[in-house]
Amino acid sequence: MKKIFLISFFLISALSLSAQNGKAVSAQSIYKVQIDKISSDKRIQMAFNIIQQLDPATMKELIELTEIPAPPFMEQKRAEKFRQMLQNAGIDSIWTDEVGNILALRKGKGNGKTVLIEGHLDTVFPLDTDVKVKMKGDTLFAPGIADDTRALSVVITVVKAMNQAKISTESDILFAGTVGEEGLGDLRGIKHIFKSGNQKIDSHIALDGGDISGLVTNGLGSVRYKIIFNGPGGHSWGAFGLANPHHAMGKAIDYFNTAAGKFVEEGPKTTYNVGRIGGGTSVNSIPFETWMEVDMRSLSPEKLKGIEQILLKQVNKALDEYNSGIKTGAKLTVQFEKIGERPSGVQSAELPLIQRAMAAIEYFKLRPSLGTGSTNSNTPISLGIPSITIGRGGKGGNAHSLDEWWINENGAEAIKFALLILIAEAGLVQ
Repeated sequence: MKKIFLISFFLISALSLSAQNGKAVSAQSIYKVQIDKISSDKRIQMAFNIIQQLDPATMKELIELTEIPAPPFMEQKRAEKFRQMLQNAGIDSIWTDEVGNILALRKGKGNGKTVLIEGHLDTVFPLDTDVKVKMKGDTLFAPGIADDTRALSVVITVVKAMNQAKISTESDILFAGTVGEEGLGDLRGIKHIFKSGNQKIDSHIALDGGDISGLVTNGLGSVRYKIIFNGPGGHSWGAFGLANPHHAMGKAIDYFNTAAGKFVEEGPKTTYNVGRIGGGTSVNSIPFETWMEVDMRSLSPEKLKGIEQILLKQVNKALDEYNSGIKTGAKLTVQFEKIGERPSGVQSAELPLIQRAMAAIEYFKLRPSLGTGSTNSNTPISLGIPSITIGRGGKGGNAHSLDEWWINENGAEAIKFALLILIAEAGLVQ
């Protein structure tokens, strides 16, 4: 349970990052023509109508899934329900992989490529959180209602619409509900899918944002550590002179801040933060343990590796210097526990997947904006596999809080948008 309660301290909102770093752009004309052609196909128009008609069912499934708690490492019950819904929607084959991802294959006509589209199953909330959906007017209130349960309902409705409209694609499509996207889940579900020897994925679409005009196209990498200083502990008066882990950690933070501060002054933006500190038993006790949790982020893999090495070096330097002055009792020791590692990467806006997504946004009379986030897209981007994170639509707020809310404002448009991008990327069989 300790892992679960730490989750909220290690989160990043792709939507807020997109808003901060988004760059307004326009799709190339060749992709606008492609999207216009696909969208005018009678099967796609039929699918759009089906999505609209299915809106009440989509809402019902959203509520059912939201009311099943799913913290990282405890997604099984929600995963089982999601799998059942996918089966009912009609799929060629479906399975649960070794880490708990739900994977559903819809076969294409055989061009040898596979497109993955997914939403993540987990939320940031502990297992005992009240996740009952409450309605006030047109607003749904519940922890996780938008992030990212809404994405799961979108995936299911896309499958239904494609099947009912009898849409065939050139590429295989892999629909998925992934585990461990949030916090200490550390992207474990998507990392497993893209692990060498598992699934062969040629492009990836994650549903994990807000407004459909914002695309996450760059992955903000992060490395996170829990660092623990250990000592003998004792009474503040009677054992005075024994090594004090708190004092050593204070020195370590100072050394790290000084060295890291100089390091981040140049090159790609890189950040660091000592986010949590703990330890000790009472004000009149020399602690036997003190710990801190450190978060470091960068778009540059090289800068991320560099600041990680600075952290390790400066902590060890502080430990050695502190221990050199100890005259009574045992010296301190230190443990380094890596509690998170999200790879980083930057993609060209010229990639066909990104251009198709931009053209689809413009089809819905919106202006596309490209931004940076920390989402499931980080993993494929770092591997050179085209990936985007797109909005789940509607209108929401207070993500990662107990009063999270979502309104089904033009929500069906976001599902049509997801379907349009997916078909464009997978190739519509004429």
